[in-house]
Amino acid sequence: MAAEKKPPKQPDGHPERRGWISQIAPDVMAIVGPAFANKGFSDPGLILHWEKIAGAETARLTRPLRLSQSAQGGVLTLLAEPAAAVFLQHESRTLCERINTYFGHPVVARLRFVQGALAHRPPPPKPLRPAAEVAPEDPARNFDGPEGIREALWKLARARHNRR
Repeated sequence: MAAEKKPPKQPDGHPERRGWISQIAPDVMAIVGPAFANKGFSDPGLILHWEKIAGAETARLTRPLRLSQSAQGGVLTLLAEPAAAVFLQHESRTLCERINTYFGHPVVARLRFVQGALAHRPPPPKPLRPAAEVAPEDPARNFDGPEGIREALWKLARARHNRR
């Protein structure tokens, strides 16, 4: 088994990128890790997988802001929609259990809610309509050339027909 070549290091400690293919994840975590740690998130999984941890409906109404440690355990501060904060306060025990189950050990003992407006994610794009059949009078049907170009013309004709 041959030894794997490592890219040479630059004076600032980052690997030189010229001509080397490598994973980006280690470099990204080196850059954003201090930002996560500044807010108390030693493991960024809580932020990155919030929708999976909290559930789609709760994640739509909340965002994790800070994770701090206290004598009673971890306190997770969540930004919540004003109307939902009171409702979510009643569901905090269940949400703490879901977070701790996700990590496999107690991370959060209680939740603290800060009311505020969330920047909502844009809705997912609408699914494309199925391609219609090319009209019999469409000029693309008369093309007599290479198969690849003919398929591209037919695809364009279907898309043009769907836009109407």
